[in-house]
Amino acid sequence: METIDKSFNTMPRIGDTAPDFEANTTMGNIKFSEIASDKWVLLFSHPADFTPVCTTEMSGFATRKSEFDALNTQLIGLSIDSVHAHLGWVNNVREKTGVYFDFPIIADIDMKVAKLYGMLQPNESETAAVRAVFFIDPERKIRLIMYYPLNVGRNMNEILRALEGLQISDKYKVALPLDWKKGDKVIIPPPKTLKEMNARIEDDSIEKVDFYLAKKELVG
Repeated sequence: METIDKSFNTMPRIGDTAPDFEANTTMGNIKFSEIASDKWVLLFSHPADFTPVCTTEMSGFATRKSEFDALNTQLIGLSIDSVHAHLGWVNNVREKTGVYFDFPIIADIDMKVAKLYGMLQPNESETAAVRAVFFIDPERKIRLIMYYPLNVGRNMNEILRALEGLQISDKYKVALPLDWKKGDKVIIPPPKTLKEMNARIEDDSIEKVDFYLAKKELVG
């Protein structure tokens, strides 16, 4: 019978507190709980340095870093490479394309963080992290998780859309419909009592499909 290494099975879920860790990065040693204090965090992994898809993805994060900054979000990358490989790759990309990876990239040689976050999936690879993205709020709660295989790059527009959507949902206590983007109407929570239902039915200031599905524009 095949023996399964249970160290690969850790898979934090939406709603869990993001596991804390200390790690060496391209910006020195970090303790996750300290760097994540009062910020949103995107913790994302890539399979390997000096690889083509990963280079396009990391460049995407780097060129749009100002948009993440505006959303009070710390970027943290990770791969199972040494810090020397990371530094060489960062410098190579900057020399060849002018793009600078100005955020910490974890050198996860011992695979500790990758295993802690379920970034290693043995049926895909036992030595390279899949393309995972963890959206973590300022309370260190995991709010959204994206997983991509080794051979398909992520969509940066969707990552930013989802991040902004989470923040807007928290701020205004609303939900977001299919294909929502900033400026679109949002969904109002459904009524919980007959009184609220009747008030919803009589409210002409909102867009209603029915009493349980109503949308409004955000103001402010």
